[in-house]
Amino acid sequence: MGGSVDAPPRKRTLKSKTKVKTGCKTCRIRKIKCGEEKPSCRRCVSTGRTCDGYESIFRFAANQSPKHEPETALPLVHAGLPEIAPQDIERLNRCFSIKTMLDVKLGCGEEAKLLLEASRTDPVIQHAISSLRALREDLDATGDGKTAITQQAPSYGYGLRQYNMALSGLVSGMSFQNSNKLKSALLCCQIFISIEQLLGNYDAMAQHIIRGLMIMHESRARPTLDADRNLLPACRDQLPMLDVFIVKLFAAPCNFADAPKASAPVTPVESPDRRTIAPDMRKDLTRISESVLNYLDEVAQAQTPRDALQLELRRSALLRSLEYWRSTLELAQQETGVSDPEPISTSFQRLFHHILQIVLISTLDASRENRLELLAENDKLQSLANVVGWRVRDYRMS
Repeated sequence: MGGSVDAPPRKRTLKSKTKVKTGCKTCRIRKIKCGEEKPSCRRCVSTGRTCDGYESIFRFAANQSPKHEPETALPLVHAGLPEIAPQDIERLNRCFSIKTMLDVKLGCGEEAKLLLEASRTDPVIQHAISSLRALREDLDATGDGKTAITQQAPSYGYGLRQYNMALSGLVSGMSFQNSNKLKSALLCCQIFISIEQLLGNYDAMAQHIIRGLMIMHESRARPTLDADRNLLPACRDQLPMLDVFIVKLFAAPCNFADAPKASAPVTPVESPDRRTIAPDMRKDLTRISESVLNYLDEVAQAQTPRDALQLELRRSALLRSLEYWRSTLELAQQETGVSDPEPISTSFQRLFHHILQIVLISTLDASRENRLELLAENDKLQSLANVVGWRVRDYRMS
């Protein structure tokens, strides 16, 4: 009783350092915070070190490891061929979206032409185009855009192998310092988005959208305002405008927005029909998207601080228009008593709404506040895409 009791050993209160999960390879090895500037981070440059660049943002899809097997189906495009024929351009343009099964015109002929021209000398793009063609051929064979792709068909397995060979080529050679690799990545991103949309993998589609737009933003594909509001010219010329392609893709009418067929059960007293909300609201969203495309074209041509000021005002006005569209949609749903879950067509329009916001946020402004807002909007898009993905799978099953 009279002896002293030893005090329990004190726990160490030193906070462990947070692992560095992003940033350039040099800063990650040094385990310090990276500013993540592209193409070389400011911390490395200011200390006289060589910035070793960044990890590739492309990853393989689950259960789809690359298989380098000999091709037996669709031939690849090779260099030295005659000028690309208009029918080849239209064929690829049609493959971009399953909406074309309803004779919808996408207006992505220029993007298709650039892809076909690049595929003459770029094996990665060759594999990506071959994948999309094979998978679309398999879907066309079913004769119904709502039917899941027949996974037993030879063209399906071939298409997936080509897809992963394209991914493998990008992962092994991606570098922000190489303009050709950046161009290849942005061109392939168009194909990857189309492939995942065709497969019904909207969660993976959203990942490619987010990653592709991130490449554009960090590579300064268009003139940008820095932290001091100075207008910086585009860092690299003639990079593919992925955001324009995405806006065109989603602006086309959605096949889920069609009115129910006569055989479908419809309650006579339900007025207006649940699905009529989506086409009505889509017209307003499409008008906004056309203004966004015009805005992107003007940003590409901006040369003076005065141009930048006017463009900032336009961007703010467009973002307000998107917010007004969203509030109007929710008000219309409240007034018509739309139950949960909402029609798939409406969810697709919400996806498009988020995409337009991300495109606007990631254009012109490179401030830290803008980056945080962009990351938050990316998370919203990914969450909604996950929901849309499983709802579309249920829709196809039923």
